[in-house]
Amino acid sequence: MFECFYPDVYLNSVFEIDWEKYYQQGIRGVIFDIDNTLVPHGAPATEAVAALFEKIHKLGIDTCLISNNKKPRVEPFADAVRSKYIFNAHKPSKTNYIKAMQLMGTERLSTLFVGDQIFTDILGANNAGIQSVMLRKIDKKEEIQIVLKRIPEKFILWRWRRKQASDRLGTKKQ
Repeated sequence: MFECFYPDVYLNSVFEIDWEKYYQQGIRGVIFDIDNTLVPHGAPATEAVAALFEKIHKLGIDTCLISNNKKPRVEPFADAVRSKYIFNAHKPSKTNYIKAMQLMGTERLSTLFVGDQIFTDILGANNAGIQSVMLRKIDKKEEIQIVLKRIPEKFILWRWRRKQASDRLGTKKQ
């Protein structure tokens, strides 16, 4: 019932992701959300984030930023991290997730999505058939419509964690 909202992985930070492992698994493109995924809402790209994108690109993985924000927010960020981008993406619609894959020349199985919100980011990635990593939000300060979505997100993450624990126990029994 809630599976369409479940991420494949949940981590604290983009810096915890094992990019080499994903490359070895065949990932050749990563679609990123920006705000509260890579930086606090509205902040410019940091040196650490730019260095991370350089590392990802050197591995042979392409990137595309996908945001519901407007071009003046997204384009300078994309320029700073040397990434393709899509603004005004209408997440969770899968249309621009598919467009991002086309821009990177990847397929569903060779693409990873990284974001911080269940009802936009993760739902969109799941609808597009893309593996997803959900990150803990960076900043507590958010717009009211996002704050309201965080309440049911907690319930869904609780259900997801229970399912993960149950799946691990089931695997050990076999």
